[in-house]
Amino acid sequence: MKTLSVCAVVVTATLAGQVFAGTGAMQDAAKIAEGSGSPVVVYTAKEFITMDPANPRAEAIAVQDGRILAVGSKAEVGKVVGPDARLDKSFNGMVVMPGFVEEHVHPVLAALTMSSKVISIEDWDAIDGFSPAVREPKEYAKRLAAAIEEFRQTNNGKRKAFVTWGYHHYMHGKDLSRSYLDKLAPDFPVVVWHRSCHEVFLNSAALKLAGIDAAFVSAQGEGAQKAIDLDRGHMYEQGFFSALTKLAPLMATPEIFKEGLEFSVDYYHQNGITTASEPGGVVSKPLQELVNSVYSPAATPFNHYFVVDGKSMANSFGTEPARMLAETERVMYWGEGRTRYLPKQIKLFSDGAIFSQLMQMKDGYADGHHGEWIMEPKNFGKAFDTYWDAGYQLTIHNNGDAGFDMVLSSLEEAMKRNPRKDHRTMLSHFGFARPEQVKRWIELGGIVSSNPYYVTALAGRYGTMGMRESEMPNMVPHGDVLKWGGSLSFHSDMPMAPAKPMQLVWAAVNRVTYEGDVVGPEHKVPLDEALKAITIGAAYAIQQENRIGSLEVGKDANLTILEKSPFEVQSAELKDIRIWGTMLEGRLQPVGKTPKAASQQADAPTDVARLQNDITDKLVSVLEHSHKQEHASH
Repeated sequence: MKTLSVCAVVVTATLAGQVFAGTGAMQDAAKIAEGSGSPVVVYTAKEFITMDPANPRAEAIAVQDGRILAVGSKAEVGKVVGPDARLDKSFNGMVVMPGFVEEHVHPVLAALTMSSKVISIEDWDAIDGFSPAVREPKEYAKRLAAAIEEFRQTNNGKRKAFVTWGYHHYMHGKDLSRSYLDKLAPDFPVVVWHRSCHEVFLNSAALKLAGIDAAFVSAQGEGAQKAIDLDRGHMYEQGFFSALTKLAPLMATPEIFKEGLEFSVDYYHQNGITTASEPGGVVSKPLQELVNSVYSPAATPFNHYFVVDGKSMANSFGTEPARMLAETERVMYWGEGRTRYLPKQIKLFSDGAIFSQLMQMKDGYADGHHGEWIMEPKNFGKAFDTYWDAGYQLTIHNNGDAGFDMVLSSLEEAMKRNPRKDHRTMLSHFGFARPEQVKRWIELGGIVSSNPYYVTALAGRYGTMGMRESEMPNMVPHGDVLKWGGSLSFHSDMPMAPAKPMQLVWAAVNRVTYEGDVVGPEHKVPLDEALKAITIGAAYAIQQENRIGSLEVGKDANLTILEKSPFEVQSAELKDIRIWGTMLEGRLQPVGKTPKAASQQADAPTDVARLQNDITDKLVSVLEHSHKQEHASH
């Protein structure tokens, strides 16, 4: 047995419901370790960044039965575990943090976009490899033509159509059309999926294969007809939604979807994620079962939680509050293994998406277009009150300051009518907000989950495209949250941003756009606060802080191992720190050694026709969360 070097520290911790402090604590912890009968492993590293303010740094931790037994100096941990513990030096020379928590991703859209040919406004690691950002029309045209030609040469019949995702009219030009695509591909179907995920351009072959013609268009409602331009091969919003039943077999087959989910397993692991969550989870049992077939097996390197989509529940059962709550509770049991629904949590929606510039803004838009509501204020208020009175934690999708006014009003009224403590109503995305709104939100007990990547991707262009330069510094105003002592967490909302927690940290710390400018420096987040936002802050946001988010005795042994310390690199290098691997509940998981297709251990549902319908329904549900603005691109 290798001996542990001597260094003194006092560790205060909680284990198995008992409180330990000082010498007595170590003696009691040692007795529990001996009584368990399970092996104890001591891990040493260059440094453990614990995210525990009472013990922020450590030299070693001990793990038993998937949980943390001790944290502290080598000497202190040695006293707890005794002479029979095994010493593991796998982390020596590296820096260890609590396992990263990605509390807002969307597996369905992530699976489908990443399995397409990605040509987007930012860098992506997709199924077919790295895709660098394209932010100018000429380069996009060049990349699109090359990708279509490659598909022509290499497609082996796996796909019915060439599908690419990431086109954005502001940065890639407005020349895209049916005739443009016909010149590139006169002989096979092409689908160009917009970066916002809610509009497409099709060539003639794709329209023919999908069966979308003048007769189909004339059979649709007035709103859908206006949003379909057959001559241009362009469909958006209602037009796109109305055609999804025909387009889905080209874009989103069960096989492609499952391949995308399997890719996301490695993607999350490679970026250090040990816990993920989807607010607004799947309200389709067959589709949930397909997700479970990939994410639920024990071999999966992360736990994945879901939060029920309250918008769908309100749309179906909003006039019957008791039934709406009963149906919500029924969905809570759809998870299994490593996929679980978070009890008493729900997601609602206020205004439109930032990528489509349809958030509700108090001062409107510079080019005269207007924002949209995802849930009309009256319907939102009814759903908010129903779930609030039932004791739910509410997560609210919101991007604009006028949308925030509506959400804030609902919270204020609820607190007056039925005050609750520790309700953690979460404002999610946090595109734009005024200082007085943030102050009042925090005073009322609200918390904030932001997407700091908005600044990186959008702030450099939006000031001259639909919005005003003077508004850009206040995009994602973290400084106001910290000023008023609010709880802050980060998320990617993948595929709205890459699910790379250290990239989110980089974005929040630097606030550098793709164009190289620093926007809103007063809202830069200090590094220690940014790291909290992907660990203990994110765990707190989904009410899991007693199990994960920090390295403390009694918590799950979930770790993310970094090859460099975030505190020892330049801020510009934060996103480039390599992840060595993770630990999930005591299981060591080096990057690159995760079992591929862990889904082999679970059976996927076999009703392909029903699955195809459910994937289509889910696409409509997700895509309705963002709406196409009415501007010159149409």
